[in-house]
Amino acid sequence: MRHDGGAPMRQDTIFRMASTSKPVTIAAAMVLLDECRLRLDDLVEPWLPELADRRVLKRVDGPLDDTVPARRPITVRDLLTSTFGIGMDLTSLGTPIMDAIFEQGLTPNPMLEPDEWMRRLGALPLMHQPGERWQYHTSSDLLGVLVARVTGQSFATFLRERVLDPLGMTDTAFHVPADKIDRLPPSYVPDPQTGEFNVWDDAKEGRWSRPPVFQDGGGGLVSTADDYHAYFRMLLTGGMHDGERILSRPAVELMTTNSLTPEQNAARTAMARDNVHVGFGQGQHGGWGFGMAVRTYRGDYAPIGQFGWDGGTGTAVYADPDNQLVGILLTQVGMSTPDSARLIHDFWTTLYQAIDD
Repeated sequence: MRHDGGAPMRQDTIFRMASTSKPVTIAAAMVLLDECRLRLDDLVEPWLPELADRRVLKRVDGPLDDTVPARRPITVRDLLTSTFGIGMDLTSLGTPIMDAIFEQGLTPNPMLEPDEWMRRLGALPLMHQPGERWQYHTSSDLLGVLVARVTGQSFATFLRERVLDPLGMTDTAFHVPADKIDRLPPSYVPDPQTGEFNVWDDAKEGRWSRPPVFQDGGGGLVSTADDYHAYFRMLLTGGMHDGERILSRPAVELMTTNSLTPEQNAARTAMARDNVHVGFGQGQHGGWGFGMAVRTYRGDYAPIGQFGWDGGTGTAVYADPDNQLVGILLTQVGMSTPDSARLIHDFWTTLYQAIDD
């Protein structure tokens, strides 16, 4: 489990899932849609008043006070499709708005109380008009706050009661308790120049050794291969698990169907093209559903319809309806160099070339 030796990985080793949290945490919002406690085109303002009366930058690289009024309010659909107007845009690094997002501690891995996080988010202009452009990550964190405010429970509690516990995902959470911490390996980030392995997060004194103040739907989960297999098998069976319905079939179909126009998807294409070793995963061959990528064209060995996502800590999980398979790769090596991403790519090539009909 350590780069310098020690105990080997086991089936119940716990991993930091990073952005592969997104396909799982989105399910909490889908439960609320199924129960009509949320609707796709509801305005979010009743629960998230910090996002009322938005102003939008005239230019994404312009000063923060050079804005126009938003053409319309933000909706639940905008959050689910990652198009509400703010995100972690790797093509806009160094602009005033991206600098402000980082300086305010909004992303990645927020360490603020949810209400303070919302206050700071609401003080910034949108980068794009609501519903106009796909932008990464922030919507997933925002959905966690929305779920908590709608339900009156913490995001973690609602997710556990309605999704994780019914699926038997006992090792999936936003932190690792003391009696399981020995199953969490260190997380490494290789030096981009030398390739030397540097510890990014240790286990016993690390970020996941205690409950977080912000339950990060975009990248905060820890989990195991068995837990993620249970979740993605549930999606493959249309929302069922061991005879119990977790999500409705239409909810799963919405999650796993491309929701973006070609113009909106251009932002995802640019992120992959301009940051190849960061976005070099299965998810760069098509569109985006709710909380995950959806493959809409044949770009390598995987078929159209495959859905899932990758994580910056070296994780990748996708389901393939055509072949009725779930592929899970969990490592502890972050994607700071091309080698980590190539490993993920080679995993999927190896998996698909082994299928013999």
